[in-house]
Amino acid sequence: MSIFRRIVNTFSRSKLHHEIDAEIQSHVEMRIVDNIAAGMSPEEARRDALLRFGSRVVMRERITAADAATTFDAFGRDLRYAARQLRRSPAFTFTALLTLTLGIGANVVVFSVLNAMLLRPLDVPQPTGLYSVVHKQGGYDNQSYPDYVDFQSKNSTFSGMAAYRVEFAGLSTKDAAYRCWYYRASGNFFDMLGVQPAQGRFFHASDEHGPNSAPYIVLSYDFWRRNFGPDSQVVGTTVDVNKHPFTIIGVAPPAFHGTEVFVWPDFWMPIVNSPSGDTTDYLSNRFSHNLLVLGRLKPGVTPQQATDNLQAISQELARQNRADDGLDARLTKPGWMGDQLGAPARSFLTGVMLLAFLVLLAACANLANLFAARTADRSRELAIRLAIGSSRWNVLRQLLSEAVLLSVLGGALGTLFSTILLNALTRWQPFPEFPIHVTVSPGPNVYFVALLLSIGSGVLWGLVPIRQIWATDSAQVMKGSASGAIVFHRFTLRDLLLGAQITLCTLLVTASLVALRGMLRSLHAPLGFQPQGVLLADTDLHMGGYPDASTTQIQKRMLEEVGRIPGVSSVGIIDETPLGTGGSSSPVFRVGTTDFRMSNMAFGAKYFSTSPGYLEAAGTRLLAGRDFTWHDDSKSPNVAIVNETFAQRMFGNTSPIGLRFLMGQGAPCEIVGVVEDGKYSTLTETPWAAMFFPLEQSPDSDTSLIVRSPLPPSEIVPELRRALAQIDPSLPFVFHSWPDALAFVQFPTRIATATLGVMGLLAAMLAVTGVFGMAMYSVSRRMREFGIRVAVGAQPMQLIRSALKRPVILLLWGSVVGLLLGAVATQLLAQIVYEATPRDPLVLAGVLITMTLLGFIATWIPAQRALRVHPARLLREE
Repeated sequence: MSIFRRIVNTFSRSKLHHEIDAEIQSHVEMRIVDNIAAGMSPEEARRDALLRFGSRVVMRERITAADAATTFDAFGRDLRYAARQLRRSPAFTFTALLTLTLGIGANVVVFSVLNAMLLRPLDVPQPTGLYSVVHKQGGYDNQSYPDYVDFQSKNSTFSGMAAYRVEFAGLSTKDAAYRCWYYRASGNFFDMLGVQPAQGRFFHASDEHGPNSAPYIVLSYDFWRRNFGPDSQVVGTTVDVNKHPFTIIGVAPPAFHGTEVFVWPDFWMPIVNSPSGDTTDYLSNRFSHNLLVLGRLKPGVTPQQATDNLQAISQELARQNRADDGLDARLTKPGWMGDQLGAPARSFLTGVMLLAFLVLLAACANLANLFAARTADRSRELAIRLAIGSSRWNVLRQLLSEAVLLSVLGGALGTLFSTILLNALTRWQPFPEFPIHVTVSPGPNVYFVALLLSIGSGVLWGLVPIRQIWATDSAQVMKGSASGAIVFHRFTLRDLLLGAQITLCTLLVTASLVALRGMLRSLHAPLGFQPQGVLLADTDLHMGGYPDASTTQIQKRMLEEVGRIPGVSSVGIIDETPLGTGGSSSPVFRVGTTDFRMSNMAFGAKYFSTSPGYLEAAGTRLLAGRDFTWHDDSKSPNVAIVNETFAQRMFGNTSPIGLRFLMGQGAPCEIVGVVEDGKYSTLTETPWAAMFFPLEQSPDSDTSLIVRSPLPPSEIVPELRRALAQIDPSLPFVFHSWPDALAFVQFPTRIATATLGVMGLLAAMLAVTGVFGMAMYSVSRRMREFGIRVAVGAQPMQLIRSALKRPVILLLWGSVVGLLLGAVATQLLAQIVYEATPRDPLVLAGVLITMTLLGFIATWIPAQRALRVHPARLLREE
């Protein structure tokens, strides 16, 4: 049976059995005819024939087993022969293994990250049907607590809804103190998720009886093991959270790390409680949008039905409450802080996965060209095998075995290296001060994808020589006339593949250079402050047990003590540093507004609380008016400093000094100063309006000391610690330079640059081997022609032009198309890379130089081979 017959039989066993039965029956009938001719009666003849053949079932199994044994024996023989052939060509084998290791390894790494972040459901008992409830406007993902309560009580499509927010606090025991990140979660949080405690119990909705009625916390398993050891008596222990007593009532299971992909909390606290002791305003204020809401759909309910249900509730709430004007809702995949990180992460990771797959296709195109050139070099060997009786299917099967064997080996190596890299990435914590964990260890589905990629890529490029095998004339090749039989007059599929590969290489080189230039620009971008020479000391006064009423006095003492340190030129305080954790925003209204619905606001603006001296310490230019003084207190009229964008949008070209604006029903704020625009959330944001308020009029426990000094951090930090310890030795601080603190906001740009750089390097290597393979194939197929050309007096440049014309044309066209596509792809990069543009002269020059060097490297060896042709030697070989 032929190989295709066996393949068909694998999927149609019943048909095979029918055919075997028919063949046995024909032999039985022939035996009956012979027996009757020998003088037996028909009954005796039939009985004798059946006895001779025995059981048909046994006979059928023997035939099937013999066919399968022959198939596996042939398969093993092909693999052994393929291994011997690969050992005989170490250069080709090494090139192919390296190409496949890089191509498949890159896909395994990217797919593992994509799987861990986007495809894998939350690690809870029943993740199906869980969705985050966010607003339609991208990046606007938080809900107010009253809105959450209304969504929960009035919906008819969710079996449960829970709310939570991520905060940090100081947790202290009798022996130690820790700076922790934690969830403040609604009482039904664990019940809705179906999680069971490892020790003790979880808090429930029945524990909540109003503000500060449930002073309990549940520890994460990692935090318990890390800080309490194997102490099983931790349940029932009282600890202090921001100097307020809380009782540990349970420990979460080891596999549960909350409902966010990146953020692993140290403990959970009921949402009705606050470490600062004040939750009344927070639980009743519809203007305070700072909760993430998670819901589980009822069985049989679709996301669209749930969205329509929530939209109807939103419209009802908007009619009843001025604060809910414009309220809407949509559902999104949970785990991405609502959808703040999900939308850009999905776009970026999907794009990178596509690029990685294109890199693998480029690798297959490379190997197809190399394999075609190798098959051309082996044309005499293949012709001999055909001449002595081997079928073309057998020859193709053996070549395919070489390709699949190489691909599986390359896939195994790529998977091994990617597993090492992914395990290292899992242990990596890019920002120790944040609870960010990236768990991307590969699982069974990742290994299965790696196997599919290995086999699929092997079959893809292993089938390319099929036309060569079918077109081979063994008699002509044996006579020696086939070496120059093929003349390239038109572009083939391999040409298109190589052109696409060069285009991809140029695209990735362009994107990586754009990202690199963007990252370099971001280091010198106008930020609205000067971070060089500034040290930050961050804390939350609630961690020291200070109520909101006393925070300003403590902050004044900090400024006084730090200002006395020798070498400190200026010092100030801000509640949240620009380009830190994002800051807060608020609607702004013009004077005269009486209906403070969201639809009537002038615009939204970032707001900060600052001390006198902050502008000088931060290096923010004051363009008009004055800085705050300590006389701007709660007894004086409300004042504010705004940036240029705020002044332009509110008052046009009129000087804003002395003019006023509203932030709701409170007293209007008078503008006393205008500062330069800055970056407040991301480097790529469009200009935000911003307003700054004095600490005395807008107190906040979040405290970032801005300390400007010409001294290096190693000298100023010890003095700074001593000065702050004199105020409160138990208050924890995080010290870092301002440029180091900006690493968090620059992280997406750096990741994009590194990823695209690696992809660009892989694509460049593949482009080199691709052009090299095409050039070598062209030269190897035309050696006899080149020998004749040399014999009749051809010059070296004529030989090189003839040999390399096609690869060079493909290189030029592919580079032009790739550069144009790079300009389009830069629009996606602009979301995460600062001032991403391909029109940068340095980017264009870098792309041209890179592709020129790649072309020179790829064509050097084929050109030398063409120049070293010897007509006399070729004639002797013929």
